[in-house]
Amino acid sequence: MTTIERPPGRIEPGDSPERTDLEQAVEDLKGLWRRHPQRSLETLGRQVMLGRDAMIELFRAIVARRFPYHEFIRQCAFMSSVSAAPTVFVAIPIAVVVSIQVGALVNQVGATTFIGAVAGLGIIRQGAPLVTSLMIAGAVGSAICADLGSRTIREEIDAMMVMGVDPVRRLVAPRLVAAVLVSMLLCGFIVFVGFATAYMFNVYAQSGTPGSFIGSFASFAVANDLIVALVKAAIFGALTAIIACDIGLHAKGGPGGVANAVNSAVVTSALMLFATNIILTQLYNTLFPTKVI
Repeated sequence: MTTIERPPGRIEPGDSPERTDLEQAVEDLKGLWRRHPQRSLETLGRQVMLGRDAMIELFRAIVARRFPYHEFIRQCAFMSSVSAAPTVFVAIPIAVVVSIQVGALVNQVGATTFIGAVAGLGIIRQGAPLVTSLMIAGAVGSAICADLGSRTIREEIDAMMVMGVDPVRRLVAPRLVAAVLVSMLLCGFIVFVGFATAYMFNVYAQSGTPGSFIGSFASFAVANDLIVALVKAAIFGALTAIIACDIGLHAKGGPGGVANAVNSAVVTSALMLFATNIILTQLYNTLFPTKVI
């Protein structure tokens, strides 16, 4: 017996138009959920699993002395080459802007002797981690995603899996460690460049006193400030590497798909790193409040 299915959306005698509209609205909401929130949660879960697998494979490779050190060194050199120059060009103007704003503020309140402490601590606590996150997401993350994305569309990843080579151990783990190391080095480099720029700008452009700048900074700065900045940078590097590797390994659609994957990796990494910076800063200020003398 043949049954004839009615076209979707067609109202037969006896049907309720209100019921049909309600069902259509429910279907639209389900489709919206599948297209956006559900897919986002699936991507987040996949990236968490990739990070877990990468850490496990990294530990196993180091214990078994099978860690690809050549790939790790090559990735460190590559990441440093693509991020060192942009870091300098971004750190210098940010330090100058901080010096200008801080100088104008302390002149208004008559606390010019504290300009070194405010400018230096502002660069170390927030300026350096933020610039590091921008450089890691924009330069390092895009490079990692483009590399793995091109390998994916050329079916090199599938070929590695067929040959019994684990892409997570061979490709993801070295990039994860390299991104963490390079991110910490970049943060330290930004602290040096930013503080030197703020010092020179204050002394030569704002007619500040060198001894007062250094003395006030030394009175308020502690080692924990630099340690927290480096810890933030390490977390930023790990998150960027995991996000970029995951999006690159799931790129599809040819060269255009690689371009879309790189764009998605940069945007996702930047948003994630800025949110992580806010959370880490709030946690540190809550757990280790500043003591007022």
